[in-house]
Amino acid sequence: MSALAAKRIVILTGAGISAESGIKTFRAADGLWEEHRIEDVATPEGFAANPERVQRFYNGRRRQLLSDAVKVNPAHIALAELEKRFDGECLLVTQNIDDLHERAGSDDPIHMHGELLKMHCTRSGEVFEIHGDIHAELSCACCGKTGTLRPHVVWFGEMPLQMPCIEAALSQCDLFIAVGTSGNVYPAAGFVQLARHAGAHSIEVNLEASSQHSYFDEHRHGLASEVLPRLCEEILASS
Repeated sequence: MSALAAKRIVILTGAGISAESGIKTFRAADGLWEEHRIEDVATPEGFAANPERVQRFYNGRRRQLLSDAVKVNPAHIALAELEKRFDGECLLVTQNIDDLHERAGSDDPIHMHGELLKMHCTRSGEVFEIHGDIHAELSCACCGKTGTLRPHVVWFGEMPLQMPCIEAALSQCDLFIAVGTSGNVYPAAGFVQLARHAGAHSIEVNLEASSQHSYFDEHRHGLASEVLPRLCEEILASS
């Protein structure tokens, strides 16, 4: 039987799949994120020290995401088609905070690191959609206060979202695919090991081998927009 003849699939996507759509990858070689120190714009401490700087940073990223320059690519579309046509269970988990999977037609991906087009109240935790800027004068709909709203993004030092659901799926899957991930950020970097423990076949789709490459059974190197459509068709043909 083909290793791709799966009944339960978990797919993890990272920055590499969105890079082909015009979104910069999270961390450059110099340790900066769009010319900002990670500690300044992606930690609770950075937000507490200078909330205006953090809001400006994410407001700029949100405007970029909503610009005409950012579009879905064939990799996003291939995954959405796989979800629709696959007869078994297929869970899409993304480390990305953009909405490109949804634009491509994926119904309910898990955004384990949050979503750029959402904000939440630091008092109540209630989540709201946001397509404009978050600024200090913006009052919260749930508490009426100003200064309580922040990007609905998981920062370093915070717990990723929906981990019990993700871990449960990994413990039962028979095929795990990681797309465009560096393998450097935990807990996502450990997903392949959880899947392997469950007996799943594992495939890495990346431009080059990640830091977790030795844990994968199979490697498909190249652009996700070229590799994923072929892989998804192979899975559908085997199911």
